[in-house]
Amino acid sequence: MPIRTLSREDTWLLPPTLDELIPPNHPARFVGAFVQALDRADWAGLEIAAEGDRLGAPSYDPRGLLSVWLYGFMTRVRSSRKLEAACRDQFAFLWLTGWEHPDHNTLWRVYQAHRKQMRALFKRTVRVAVKAGLIDLAVQAVDGTKVKGNAAKERTFDEAGLKKLLERTEAAINDLETQNETKGDAPPPRLPRALAQKQALFEQVTQALKKVLAEDGAGQINLTDADAQLMKSRQGFVAGYNAQAMVSPLAPETPGGGGLFITSHDVGTSPADQNQLLPMIEQANENTGHRADLNAADGGYHSGPNLEACAEQGYVVVMPESNRPAGKPPDPYGQDAFRYNSETDTKMRDGSSSEGSTTSRQNGTCS
Repeated sequence: MPIRTLSREDTWLLPPTLDELIPPNHPARFVGAFVQALDRADWAGLEIAAEGDRLGAPSYDPRGLLSVWLYGFMTRVRSSRKLEAACRDQFAFLWLTGWEHPDHNTLWRVYQAHRKQMRALFKRTVRVAVKAGLIDLAVQAVDGTKVKGNAAKERTFDEAGLKKLLERTEAAINDLETQNETKGDAPPPRLPRALAQKQALFEQVTQALKKVLAEDGAGQINLTDADAQLMKSRQGFVAGYNAQAMVSPLAPETPGGGGLFITSHDVGTSPADQNQLLPMIEQANENTGHRADLNAADGGYHSGPNLEACAEQGYVVVMPESNRPAGKPPDPYGQDAFRYNSETDTKMRDGSSSEGSTTSRQNGTCS
């Protein structure tokens, strides 16, 4: 078959309009419509002057800058430098900015100044998406991942480790002070750098030890990031956080096809997932204004208290039992110890009498 002509020097007889750059059902249009619908009270809540100032040089329209960040979050373009490049190269971002090209410094200053207020928009975007019929709330699933903090795990100490570090630091300070004795001469106007650093470390370790010894204090603390906790991840133990997300599938008729929509999220310092199940479900209910028909979770969220709480509140949750540690004998009351009877809709333990050894699928809403 013939080959189409490739030319990068062709000119347009009639330049296309900006609105022709993206199709009518493009997801960027949802972001543009959402930002355009913000009223004066919304902009005041964001602490952004949407009308600008009559004095000074013209600035970028905050609607365009906010749209860039929101669409960047949607498409996983979260670096200010990558967003700057996208505002030059990608039609969706060019459409959102009105063909403006904000640099990374401008974009970062906007995010840095209003990041807390912008987080409040998350709940509103979810509500708008639900009302627009973009989310299928028949099922929602929760999962977590360990996120490495900006701190080394070797800088995490318990009480004993902090006391040993304090002793070594104090010995190093005494040694440095001995080396810097003036022998009767006038002392230097400022401490030598090494000695100043050791004394600063001494103060840091002392404060950390006080926090660990406090009644409600953590059993260990990281000297670089006091909030980061030692957590087991796929890459081994890291000093970091436990990030959680609840997602629901996009409706089949949503522009762009399938995919998932985040309905709730959180970042905590508890390594275990069990305590995150109910808060994530409740946050998703609040954000969407609806209860999903079915909630899915992995075995990391399985626990007796979770099953009991889900049953009490009427949440239908599907999750496997937590993994049994190697060498541990099978649970005599685990699901594998029972066989299902479809006629009575019950499970019975093999080799046991029916009394006290059956469970009904109709008595609970969690499985």
